[in-house]
Amino acid sequence: MTGGGSGAGPARALVVGEALVDVVERPDGSREEIAGGSPANVAVGLARLGRGADLLTWLGPDTHGDLVRTHLEASGVRVLTGDRAPARTSVATARLDAQGVATYDFDLEWDLPASWDEGAGAPLVVHTGSIAAVLQPGGPRVADLLERRRTTSTLTYDPNLRPALMGRPENVRPLVERLVRTADVVKVSDEDLAWLLPGVAPAEVAEDWARSGPALVVVTHGGEGAFACTDAGARLHVPAPRVRVADTVGAGDSFMAGLVDGLWSAGLLGADRRDALHEIDAATAEHVLARCVRIAALTVSRHGANPPTAAELDDPSVLAAVLADAPDGGSA
Repeated sequence: MTGGGSGAGPARALVVGEALVDVVERPDGSREEIAGGSPANVAVGLARLGRGADLLTWLGPDTHGDLVRTHLEASGVRVLTGDRAPARTSVATARLDAQGVATYDFDLEWDLPASWDEGAGAPLVVHTGSIAAVLQPGGPRVADLLERRRTTSTLTYDPNLRPALMGRPENVRPLVERLVRTADVVKVSDEDLAWLLPGVAPAEVAEDWARSGPALVVVTHGGEGAFACTDAGARLHVPAPRVRVADTVGAGDSFMAGLVDGLWSAGLLGADRRDALHEIDAATAEHVLARCVRIAALTVSRHGANPPTAAELDDPSVLAAVLADAPDGGSA
């Protein structure tokens, strides 16, 4: 089995999931290729916040794979090498019409290697989500990996659902709920819940999920901020700063990275801190979430999935420069 006992080397996060290339085709015939994938974005967000981040993904030995690796490594993410890989890297193509409306084609393959070069020492936290947790054949293997890591690591999960790829919600729901029960921390968007459980209030879902196993469940509401409930009984809402929005690409992923980073700073990560995480108090949770919404606000103020560094986050002038001039000027 890859990995090992805790305590060997600097603390690191293991992110498990897809990294791919987004190809944007515009009406004028121009094309742009951008590295993406929700778990890959989380790994980048963590690395930019100063955390050691490993990404276990499924990249081919091709130019698209090279593009993704270069992007990840530029932010300090270590891409783990496995014993097997796909023939080609997954691609999502967005074709824009004259009004900027996109239609999508997906050429995706997702699986996990049987072994990889993670090295000695268990990660402090293991994160997964989105396509990697659902798409066959890799999805069940991701769930199995998380369950094995529960004895050594905090487990975090963001469903980040993709209806165009995942089929019917009633088929996806058991997969999501299995991972929710396994995870210590869950972050989910209100849009995800509207598709997965239509007609059920997000706060009600969060309460139900918190009773099923996680210590902390967070529901993001875009520009309205985030709601959280804890196993210890805390319930809180944190508003988001209102900023001038460039686009919302990667906002949820940067929020997720901020959530892991904030709990890391609070000393609540690692399997040996599970009881403390389940007892997280409202003040600590609020402090962590307030930082998360600032991270997401800075991300949406920029084009693409471009999360802030720790230095940018800690510099008040960076956020002040993108704050909306009026209440209706934009939101995180």
